[in-house]
Amino acid sequence: MLTPAELTRHHETGNLNQPIIGAFRSMILAYYHEIARSMPWRETRDPYAVLVSEIMLQQTQVERVRLKYGEFLAHFPTLATLSSAPLSDVLKVWQGLGYNRRAIYLKRCAEDIVTRYDGIFPATVQELQTLPGIGPYTARAVAAFAFDVAEPLIETNVRAVYIHFFFHGHDKVSDRDIMPLVAATLDQTNPREWYYAVMDYGTMLKQRHPNPGKRSSHHTRQSSFEGSNRQLRSRILRQIIAQPGITVKQLLSAIPAEQEMIRANIEAMQREGFLIKKGRGYWISDETAPAHT
Repeated sequence: MLTPAELTRHHETGNLNQPIIGAFRSMILAYYHEIARSMPWRETRDPYAVLVSEIMLQQTQVERVRLKYGEFLAHFPTLATLSSAPLSDVLKVWQGLGYNRRAIYLKRCAEDIVTRYDGIFPATVQELQTLPGIGPYTARAVAAFAFDVAEPLIETNVRAVYIHFFFHGHDKVSDRDIMPLVAATLDQTNPREWYYAVMDYGTMLKQRHPNPGKRSSHHTRQSSFEGSNRQLRSRILRQIIAQPGITVKQLLSAIPAEQEMIRANIEAMQREGFLIKKGRGYWISDETAPAHT
């Protein structure tokens, strides 16, 4: 079996040839074929379902997504149903995943595909990156998992694998240095399975070793949700979903937090498209609110 020290030496001396790349791939795939993680979004090639999973998986634990994924698709089974759904309904189903802005981006993606692409899901990385809130990783992941497009991508588990094997003893490893290795070792014939295999191997590495991802120059510790501003925004949103037209005074009474923080977040959520104000009350932005009299 190839060791991290050996692979790092081959990489650093420019001797990362096809036999070594083939051995590396075989090692990763052998582990995957023995202990592949079962996940519902791996059972489909529907690009809409793949997009839903990728947006959900950003900054959210896999097990929490596993619980919400099926529920979300049951409520919004197609691009058309999500596109036409009220944002308030989307946010109700999204509750529990956090980072509610992602729900807005997901709905806007559906609207964009329905209107700009006549409901035909774009299949290229370039087109996918024009969708609202879709960055390089998500575009490449959807292209790979739905359409078998072989483009190099990096996420947390991929990063861990490549740092572990090709940057033995190195700290502050940049994604700029990892990406050429991802491209060189990528299985061009079956990128979908290859990336699933690398991600599962990365999960295993984090369980059995000190997280190699911590040696990345991009590593940051995620802040705690409890007591955070994210938690406060979630509470504000939950109150407005439960009681459309709620006033600031009522929100201040219902939520235990500093008044200025609540007011500042309400204003920010209006700017971001979550909320609208009619009279003294607040609604989710596409909720029908009565005219002020």
